[in-house]
Amino acid sequence: MHQRFTPTTIVLLCLPPLLWAGNAVVGRMISGLVPPLTLNFLRWLLAFVVLVPFAGRVLRPGSGLWAHWRRFALLGLFGVGCYNALQYLALKTSTPLNVTLMASSIPVWMLGVGWLFFRQSVTGRQLVGAVLSIAGVVLVLCRGQWAVLMQLRLVSGDLYMLVAAFAWAVYSWLLTRTREPAQWRSDWSAFLLAQIAFGLVWSGLFSAGEWALTDAHIVWGWPLAAALLYVGLGPAVLAYCCWGFGVQRVGPEIAGFFTNLTPLFAALMSAAFLGQRPELYHGAAFALIVGGIVMASRR
Repeated sequence: MHQRFTPTTIVLLCLPPLLWAGNAVVGRMISGLVPPLTLNFLRWLLAFVVLVPFAGRVLRPGSGLWAHWRRFALLGLFGVGCYNALQYLALKTSTPLNVTLMASSIPVWMLGVGWLFFRQSVTGRQLVGAVLSIAGVVLVLCRGQWAVLMQLRLVSGDLYMLVAAFAWAVYSWLLTRTREPAQWRSDWSAFLLAQIAFGLVWSGLFSAGEWALTDAHIVWGWPLAAALLYVGLGPAVLAYCCWGFGVQRVGPEIAGFFTNLTPLFAALMSAAFLGQRPELYHGAAFALIVGGIVMASRR
């Protein structure tokens, strides 16, 4: 039984979109310094190194991890191996505008995956909430001018982002199917490290294929080092921890609506760091997105 919203739950679900907004910006900035699949592997390798001192006990033979290896192999595949790898890959050929638009489909994927594979019913309120939330995202993307949408051109990166949105929906629903030891669900470092341990295998295989099949290269330097530090600690460790706790509190079908705060946070970051002042449509978009969340979460 999912809990009702509390201030703590709202913070848990708002922090990941804030960090992921920065992740998209940073990923685009360093797209020429490191191959996308390798970037995903390096970010999770750094997260693994950071978490081992706090939760390395879960890797021991008698910890209980290996009894649930299939579950964590799936969590590692969809959450660690696929989602951000596909996002970084999308940013190689697509614009941040298009990538964010494709990611706004996550609430719909959440409802669809839950209905198809997890026997969850979809209410009329959730459908209305999805429409309101996506409308808010579109309003941000078109900067309040609907004619801007007519100028969008879909490329291969947009398809990658749609697949990434599906992967994130599956990952979020898998989080609710808890079979691991009860103490792991309250120990975020142990639960996340167990996912990363298997996710590194998947992302390592993807990265190896990237180096074998393409002319991949890395431009080492302080810009890349600083970017890796950010994506490895913020959007990876902290965001995934908060998302996991938030999903277990309210369910993925409701939590999915919070992902549509990402483009709004990106717009606010532009205002803060790039001198682009907020416009009236930012306020209208915020009202639509929050309205969608409230509508979908009403009991």
